[in-house]
Amino acid sequence: MGYCCAAEIARQTHIPVRTIQYNLVKIRKQGGVEHRRGNGRRRKISNEDNVVLGQWIRRNSEIISKEIVAKLHTKKDLNVSRWTVRRQLRRLGYKNVLPRGTPMLTNEQKERRVQWALAHKDDDWNRTVFSDETSYQLFRNTIRRWSKYANKETKPIPKNRQKIMVWGAFSIKGLLQCYSFRTIMNGRLYVEILQNHLIGNARKQFGRRWRYQQDNDPKHTSRIAKQFLKEQVPEIIDWPSNSPDLNPIENLWSILKRRVEKRRPSNINELDQFLHEEWENIDLKIVNNLVQSMKSRCLAIIDSKGKRIDY
Repeated sequence: MGYCCAAEIARQTHIPVRTIQYNLVKIRKQGGVEHRRGNGRRRKISNEDNVVLGQWIRRNSEIISKEIVAKLHTKKDLNVSRWTVRRQLRRLGYKNVLPRGTPMLTNEQKERRVQWALAHKDDDWNRTVFSDETSYQLFRNTIRRWSKYANKETKPIPKNRQKIMVWGAFSIKGLLQCYSFRTIMNGRLYVEILQNHLIGNARKQFGRRWRYQQDNDPKHTSRIAKQFLKEQVPEIIDWPSNSPDLNPIENLWSILKRRVEKRRPSNINELDQFLHEEWENIDLKIVNNLVQSMKSRCLAIIDSKGKRIDY
């Protein structure tokens, strides 16, 4: 803009005069105001040491920073703190993570998942009733929060936490029903649940033109359950083993658990009450989106060659 005087530039920019003067000198000497790299204290861990760090981590990815400090001292005669090691690993792109749990899929199971996805990717999922069971635990601790004092954030959790078991089902036309119980489910209880909570609601939505989805849990494939399903359910869709990522109701369970946890139930009865209240509050758009995601789930299974997918 043609200003060369430090005082005039300070008036125009509201930047302190001393800062302007410092940068004008920098421009005359260096030709710019960029920070000149390499004029600080040299890092203790050199590029050669970085290569060694990478080798140690590749050999043992579970090595802790204290062990790395000890190895640097004994093998490289280098004295650094574990905090220095952690900062350097972050600079190199490493993150200390907990591996995500995935189903233990064999090659045969992966191939069956791909074949199943190829056979069902163009199905009419609008007449399918999806179902599943899950457990809801009291005093869960999965909700993240913002805090300036992260180390002081606590949540009291009892040693032995109670839980309830839940069966639920939904379709493109909405939620069917949610049934909670506090005993171990067997084939007989499963049939009672289907008789009291599935059959009538499914017939209200579809009449006799619907099909039922369930996984391959032993109670689902028990003799008494097979006999009941054969007599009462028009069609049962085959389902690949070890494939919870294919079932959209798993996403619904995740939404429900988060909503219930935010309400902070203090006892098992409140947990049961909040669960049913939040079930009734699920928006139909969420259910519709989950059902309509089945085609893309199938395509994702095909693309991943049967590996687990995140949905």
